[in-house]
Amino acid sequence: MAPSVHVVCGQCDSVIRLPGDRIQDSPRCPKCQAALFAGKPVALTAAIFAQHITRNDLPVVVDFWAPWCGPCVGMAPHFEEAAKRLEPRLRFAKLNTQDEPPPAEKYGIRSIPTLIVFRGGKEIARQSGSLSLGQLTAWLEGVLRQGPVAA
Repeated sequence: MAPSVHVVCGQCDSVIRLPGDRIQDSPRCPKCQAALFAGKPVALTAAIFAQHITRNDLPVVVDFWAPWCGPCVGMAPHFEEAAKRLEPRLRFAKLNTQDEPPPAEKYGIRSIPTLIVFRGGKEIARQSGSLSLGQLTAWLEGVLRQGPVAA
C-alpha cells in the first residue's frame, strides 16, 4: 500500500488525506463532495495561498497572472489543458496578481505570466513568459523528473 497523500480541496480548502494508491481513482472531497482533481486550475486568493502550497503533498504549479495581460490570457488555455493532462501528478492553481498582490510581492513577481512550482511549500522551479502547451508540458515534465528536493 502506498503512503497517504494530503491534497487541499479546490472547492472548500479542506486538507484531505488520501491513500496514495487511490489518487488516480477520481477522489472526491468528503466534506463538500467536489472532485479533488477536476482537470482545471484552482483559483487562489491571498487568504488561502499558503494553505494550498504548504499543505498539498503534490507539487503545486501556480500561474501568477492578471486579466489585462495579453500573454497571460493567451496562455490560459494551455495552462488549463496542462491541468487536464498532468493532474493528479501536479496540482494547478492561478493567482490574479491584480486582485491578490501580497503573494506576488512575497515571491518577487516582476513580470507576468510567471509560473512557480512549489513542493512542500518551497519554490523548486520558476518560468516567466507565455508558453505554448508543448513548452509548458515539457518544462513541467522536467520539473517532475527532478524528484523530491531536500528540505
